[in-house]
Amino acid sequence: MAKDAKKPSSKRRRADDKIVDDPMPATSVTDASEEETGVVYGEPSMYDNLLKALGSGNNKPSKLHKRRQREQESISDEDDSGSASVSEEDNDHEVSHSKFSLGKTAAYETTRPGPSDMDQSEEDASGDEEESFDEDDAHDFENNSDTVNKRNDSSSFHLHLTHVLTNEEVDDLAKSKWKFKWEMPAVNMTMSKWVGTREHFLKEVSSDLCYGLKEKLFKHWLNIFRTPGAGDFHSSRQRFFFSLCNTYQDIMHCNKKPFYLKGLEEDSSIMDAYIMHALNHIYRTRDLVTKNDAKQKKNEDSKKEGILDGGSFLDHGFTRPKVMFLLPLRSIALRVVKRLIQLTPSSNKVNVEHFDRFSEEFGAEDAEDDASKNDSSSKSQKSLKPADFRLLFGGNHDDHFAVGIKFTKKSIKLYSDFYSSDVILASPLGLVTKIGEAEIEKDKDVDYLSSIEVLIVDHADVIAMQNWSHVNTVVEQLNHTPSKQHGTDIMRIRPWYLDGQARFYRQTILLSSFLNPEMNALFNRLCVNYEGKVKLLIEYKGVLAKVPHQVKQVYERFDASSITEADDARLDYFAKKVFPKIKDSLEGGTMLFISSYFEFIRIRNFLKSQNASFCLLGEYTKPRDISRARVWFFEGNRKIMLYTERAHFYHRYKIRGVRNLIIYSLPERKEFYPEIIDMLESSKNTACSVLFSRFDHLRLERIVGTSAAKQILSSDKDMFIFC
Repeated sequence: MAKDAKKPSSKRRRADDKIVDDPMPATSVTDASEEETGVVYGEPSMYDNLLKALGSGNNKPSKLHKRRQREQESISDEDDSGSASVSEEDNDHEVSHSKFSLGKTAAYETTRPGPSDMDQSEEDASGDEEESFDEDDAHDFENNSDTVNKRNDSSSFHLHLTHVLTNEEVDDLAKSKWKFKWEMPAVNMTMSKWVGTREHFLKEVSSDLCYGLKEKLFKHWLNIFRTPGAGDFHSSRQRFFFSLCNTYQDIMHCNKKPFYLKGLEEDSSIMDAYIMHALNHIYRTRDLVTKNDAKQKKNEDSKKEGILDGGSFLDHGFTRPKVMFLLPLRSIALRVVKRLIQLTPSSNKVNVEHFDRFSEEFGAEDAEDDASKNDSSSKSQKSLKPADFRLLFGGNHDDHFAVGIKFTKKSIKLYSDFYSSDVILASPLGLVTKIGEAEIEKDKDVDYLSSIEVLIVDHADVIAMQNWSHVNTVVEQLNHTPSKQHGTDIMRIRPWYLDGQARFYRQTILLSSFLNPEMNALFNRLCVNYEGKVKLLIEYKGVLAKVPHQVKQVYERFDASSITEADDARLDYFAKKVFPKIKDSLEGGTMLFISSYFEFIRIRNFLKSQNASFCLLGEYTKPRDISRARVWFFEGNRKIMLYTERAHFYHRYKIRGVRNLIIYSLPERKEFYPEIIDMLESSKNTACSVLFSRFDHLRLERIVGTSAAKQILSSDKDMFIFC
């Protein structure tokens, strides 16, 4: 939402609310991204062709490559048949994770980055703090490197990033077919259970005392947690969810109670867990790179040989950013960054650069919002809004931002250049804007999205009230092969990046207070992590008991043969069964509540074609038109009002004069249902009708309850009454 607390951005929601797909993951899709990444099976990889190119030169790597070829030929000639077989297996193994097409080989240089490129390298060598390890790891490396290597090799971080995918695994992942193999009750969440596609994640929880965290991070987190009344950390919600994140599986938590709906403790616990997982990933990545840098410096002559022969120094992505936080509002971004800084050990945040600027830009109230209001009583009106509205929109509610965050040994730098950042903190609209700029302007690109290994989408339910298609655009843009080198040492890029398989190694954590088909489609089709998936399943009690006064609610089911035809079937049912009843009504006072902007436009056009008396109250309606429409409707000058869920989300109006409520499509947010019903005037003549089909199952069960939803969807009857 660009500059107005209540008015959503037009960029954000131009083509809204098309149902993306069936919420169930049964269908498979062709892997169009194979063409995008240039995967050509059976062809030499970029890495292989780089070695071949080096073989024609006069430099040190050229000689090393030629010597490697001679050694391999000698082994092949002199060994017996058994040895020859082993050699062939080794060659096959090398080729198996090196099948990258030649299309973009020329875009990468073989030399180390020069001075002008150093700020964009994988590990910025601009100062001593970037060159050295953390103190605890440096001592171990110098005195007991074997122990350190053993400890790192067994970490989830190391095991995840060093796994080599087979061709069969890649083919299976590209088909996006998932089967959940286990389930367990969700701790502290009634009527909920976790299900997963791989091994039970509790079996994979690290047996060491730090649960897979770096020791310094764990001790700092434990010190913060130990407050009066905090309870036992080892059985806490944050420790549990961190252990789940540390499996590196894709996660969908679609029942997270947000902080603005009396869920501050739960929301904060989940946030702590994913922030610690992000910090752990960042610092382990940094330690690995700086450790390898130190090894190379100790034996400069064998540096290239070690890379070419052993592959032990393959620790880079195409670019430096490895973690992305996708958040809906600046106020929420400020909340995450403040906690990120708090959870960073003191020795690593001696200096937090540009925090004052960040606090000013992300924490200040939008000045234009107050200036645009001519009503002198705007503050008193705001105080009448529900508590959750005030908590969510009480801070900076702008939804257009993208910031880089860089971690060094002793500092955290906000507003760092994206290519020298470890974290990208952005809104979907902010990144979509940059993607659009890169498509138009040749000197711009979004290659910093190429190496994201952990994607965290928090408050996805709020993003769903913006424009979910932006999330799809961003996720589809991740892990593509970049157009330029950006100062990265090509000799140290992990093979699966060069093979175009980075998306299979990206972990996606999706957090929301509810699940809708669009989220389900993204999780099922664009989240293809080889580690598997973990998902929360919920049974709902419904919110009918929260309806403030007894109102007869008539649920009318219409038939739709497929999800693609559901919108047409809904409009057809309304035009033939519902509209004739209200067309000739002399009373008026009919409000049509519509969930999506797409449906809003279709109903508006239909009413125009019928010369109906109606007024509009949508998310794009201008403030003066809203005031006029409310007066017209209340006084009876307009018989019908169209009101959208997003208009209610951003304004929370109390519409007067409603005597007949028709819920054309159920709201996504279950808490809105009682509020909308409460707009009916207290009289015997009020009525409420709800239209639904079998494709509204997710929304329906949140409103009437899981058990009741199953009954009415499977019943032979088409009409149901709730009081």
